[in-house]
Amino acid sequence: MSAVGVSESGVRPILAEAVELARRALLELEPVGVGAHLGVTAEDDAAATHHFQATLPGYHGWQWAVVVAAPPEATHATVSESALLPGPDALVAPDFLPWDQRIRPGDLAPGDLLAPPADDPRLVPGYMITGDPIVDDTATALGLGRSQVLSREGREEAADRWFSEFGPDTDMARAAPSTCGVCGFFVPLAGSLQAAFGVCANAMGADGRVVHVAYGCGAHSDTVVPTGSGSPLYEAYDDAAVEIVPAEEFRKPEPAAETIADGAAAAPEATPTIAADIAAAETPEAAVAETASVVVPAPESDARVADAAPAGTLFDLDDADARNTDAWVVTAVKVESEAAEPGAAETR
Repeated sequence: MSAVGVSESGVRPILAEAVELARRALLELEPVGVGAHLGVTAEDDAAATHHFQATLPGYHGWQWAVVVAAPPEATHATVSESALLPGPDALVAPDFLPWDQRIRPGDLAPGDLLAPPADDPRLVPGYMITGDPIVDDTATALGLGRSQVLSREGREEAADRWFSEFGPDTDMARAAPSTCGVCGFFVPLAGSLQAAFGVCANAMGADGRVVHVAYGCGAHSDTVVPTGSGSPLYEAYDDAAVEIVPAEEFRKPEPAAETIADGAAAAPEATPTIAADIAAAETPEAAVAETASVVVPAPESDARVADAAPAGTLFDLDDADARNTDAWVVTAVKVESEAAEPGAAETR
């Protein structure tokens, strides 16, 4: 980058053109981290400062500054000094503050000691001990036994702070039914601040805090319970409740007497099928196929099959809800094999 195009007016050409001289001086000091030339500024008639971008990690926005000098009769410039300086956009630490100015309210921990600054305007000399026991005891009884007391400036500073934290302009005070000045939990301060401030003694309010007489909260001693029976009575609604459906809606209607009589004749034909299903559920898997393939003829003339499974006594139960439970109690059913001779029965 040409130094002439970015030079300030008034910089001597011999100083403005010493860009490569300034860069070589930086590279000898820092082989890496030297970026583009940013410009030149005049220090006086015999000196100027060349600025280079710093590309070092963690130094974003910083600049290298190299001061070159050349007396009026000189034919070339020389390097005077170099430094790494923060630029306009550099990330720098905040301005230094003495420790006594960095301390804030709430920083004091148990065991810490914090003395007031010298000539603190908040304090003024109080009563000085005279050495006379009678006079000193009387002064102590009147509250004059302190070497320093609050000055007018100190009282005003404290009053402004308390007024902003617990004063009539806070949201709590605006919504309060009454003020602290007429509250039974209000303990007034002594001295000149008595007319405006006091300490709250209500654990449910601003307990232990200095409050203004115009401050207030909902825990005022004169607060009364609202009259009436309370909130209106509404039917409770719970969208997560379980819907209870009466069991009677799912019960099958009991068959009429004629239906039972008509089904008695067909019961022997249906009985073997149900019996085979029960046996399949209670037998091992290897025997399921054998049980399922059993076909039992039920001729109407065979009285023994009818005796083994009389209609309306084995599975037709009076209680409809107990059908499933009672049906699985059956463990053995007397059936006839298809290959057996007439009159022979097989028990499974």
